[in-house]
Amino acid sequence: MATDKNDTAGENKKVAGLQQHTEDSTGQFLTTNHGLKINDDQNSLKAGNRGPSLLEDFLLREKITHFDHERIPERVVHARGSAAHGVFKLNKDMSEFTRAKFLNDTSLETPVFVRFSTVAGSRGSTDLARDVRGFAVKFYTEEGNFDLVGNNMPVFFIQDAIKFPDLIHAVKPEPHNEIPQAASAHDTFWDFISNTPEAAHMIMWAMSDRALPRSYRMMEGFGVHTFRLVNETGKSVFVKFHWKPLLGVHSVAWDEAQNISGKDPDFHRRDLWDAIEAGDFPQWQFGVQIVPEEDEHKFEFDLLDPTKIIPEELVPVTIIGTMTLNRNPDNFFAETEQVAFHVGHVVPGIDFSNDPLLQGRLFSYTDTQLIRLGGPNFHEIPINRPVVPVHNNQRDGFSRQTINKGKTAHGPNTMSGGCPFQAGKVQGGFTSFPEKIEAHKVRERSQSFFDHFSQATLFLNSQSEPEKNHIIDALSFELGKVETLVIRERMLFLLAQIDDGLAAAVAFAIGMHVPKELAKQLNQNIPADADPEQYRSIVKEGSLQRSEPLSMANTIKDNIRTRKIALLACDGVNDKNLAAVKAAVEAAGGICEVIATKLGFISGMNSDKPIPVNKSLLTTGSVLYDAVYVPGGINSTATLEADPDAIHFLNEAFKHCKAIAADADALQVLRATYFGRKLPESNDEETVLMEGVVVSNNITTLATNFINAVKQHRFWDREKARKVPA
Repeated sequence: MATDKNDTAGENKKVAGLQQHTEDSTGQFLTTNHGLKINDDQNSLKAGNRGPSLLEDFLLREKITHFDHERIPERVVHARGSAAHGVFKLNKDMSEFTRAKFLNDTSLETPVFVRFSTVAGSRGSTDLARDVRGFAVKFYTEEGNFDLVGNNMPVFFIQDAIKFPDLIHAVKPEPHNEIPQAASAHDTFWDFISNTPEAAHMIMWAMSDRALPRSYRMMEGFGVHTFRLVNETGKSVFVKFHWKPLLGVHSVAWDEAQNISGKDPDFHRRDLWDAIEAGDFPQWQFGVQIVPEEDEHKFEFDLLDPTKIIPEELVPVTIIGTMTLNRNPDNFFAETEQVAFHVGHVVPGIDFSNDPLLQGRLFSYTDTQLIRLGGPNFHEIPINRPVVPVHNNQRDGFSRQTINKGKTAHGPNTMSGGCPFQAGKVQGGFTSFPEKIEAHKVRERSQSFFDHFSQATLFLNSQSEPEKNHIIDALSFELGKVETLVIRERMLFLLAQIDDGLAAAVAFAIGMHVPKELAKQLNQNIPADADPEQYRSIVKEGSLQRSEPLSMANTIKDNIRTRKIALLACDGVNDKNLAAVKAAVEAAGGICEVIATKLGFISGMNSDKPIPVNKSLLTTGSVLYDAVYVPGGINSTATLEADPDAIHFLNEAFKHCKAIAADADALQVLRATYFGRKLPESNDEETVLMEGVVVSNNITTLATNFINAVKQHRFWDREKARKVPA
């Protein structure tokens, strides 16, 4: 694992570049923005101590003016985010495919800044909204900045950027009443989706557990679009970019997400910050799918269609490096809020495809930053500065920080000897790939983009049964919030093009029938939209039936690193068992917190040493933990058994399918729960392991089996059969 002790020259350069703009006011005198020392910052200048304030008070005006303007416009999308610094280490030389130096030299470590975000909500919304998550990485390379601006889902709702404003207007709060915030469960969103069949595949992802990640550290990232890599000889290949978390891909339950939003709306933000502060640095493997140019048209889908994936069974992901996030920002606004990503920030050896969504983003990002960050000099904000010097003839504008010397600001010129020179390919200059294009100017879409449903069906078929049930539940919840009947009918019709069983299950849940045809056709501008049934998902003979990487059930489940375990205990607890399980969990990489009925300390039955309580049942909830352990001790178990909050804590943990463990003499606490009535009698010699519930009198066996249960993340199979009132 890379640490801050392994900083390379590149990372040191970026840190040094930020350091010159970093201030620590400890021990310093208060000054104005221009360096004037202030001897009174608590009283405005008045005409007498009870008189009116004077216009002459320039200190008051500077302070108030800055305060009035210290909030910049939030991002239209991806407004709520969290970020961290880190490094990228290449472990496979990619010079066969690209001339990008940071992908050629395995001795390099490239500094990065990564911002995770939700899409639809405002800056003040919850982290746990059902939503796509942004996954944007800024590589500070020796050839300039490369921004890989992606999401935690590999596809998108639309195929052409011209529809993006409509999509966002639809999913944002409805304009007449500004309701609901950070939610897609309302009429305008589903009106748009039900009229846009190309969104079918993305809707399957958005209604899946991928929209409810357990942590930013436990979600995948994707470049979404097909890009090009170009090598030194000018040969091009197509590429898809992937980030795969070393902790596996895990989610929370929908009910749990709603509860977390009330208990801790900063759950993901806090989780990322705390992990880095504790030295549990998040890591992702960086992978690529390479498609030779000659294979561009060999698939049943179009590589340029952003609503499609390349299944890994057809083109495996080759892992080429590892990213480690190892440092939190020093200032949220200056770094996380002011960082400006741009899909057009590339380096020599990385180029664009003709994906129409990607092409539109190339315009949108610059236009957005001009408004949000106050003008054309947003690249001079420290977090956005590259680690290499910038030389061009661009001058002036709002917030210009560079003091350019010399008489010329034009090119070509002779007065400055032609400087700054243009860099040819030999000098490492960027050269656009010379793709040959012969076509008429048209507002049309390729027929190869018309299949909207087959990959949606592939995604659904690839899910485990619990995951399929979650998709049905999500669609039922969302459409149950839609008040306009015709919108629900259109959506059921489109769902039937994906899978009859899916449509029938959702229709049953919302009390409707699946229409066999629509009274009114959809969008007439695109043939596939006008009559979607002709493109109904029919899996062709020999086509891929399932894709294992699409299911989260197949993710990494070999560790419990950074998983949070609640230890429910009160006065009189068996402190030896508590300490033994705590030590075993922490040795395996987990994090333990003692939860009691009150804050302060509790006493143990074996020692006079007080045990510190981390949280009380009043200030926390089971939704903030990954698993629960109840140690024994007569007095402790009697208190917990009689405490409604403790019983609710356990019922809720069971409802959300989490691992639960208890000493054999704490079984009475579990029996007081709704689910505990069905537990078999405890055996002093054997562990009772039932759907993630571990009970044993042997503390070593209990700890081992409990840790193994936590590794499984959730026991989703118990969800439907054993819903509990929690």
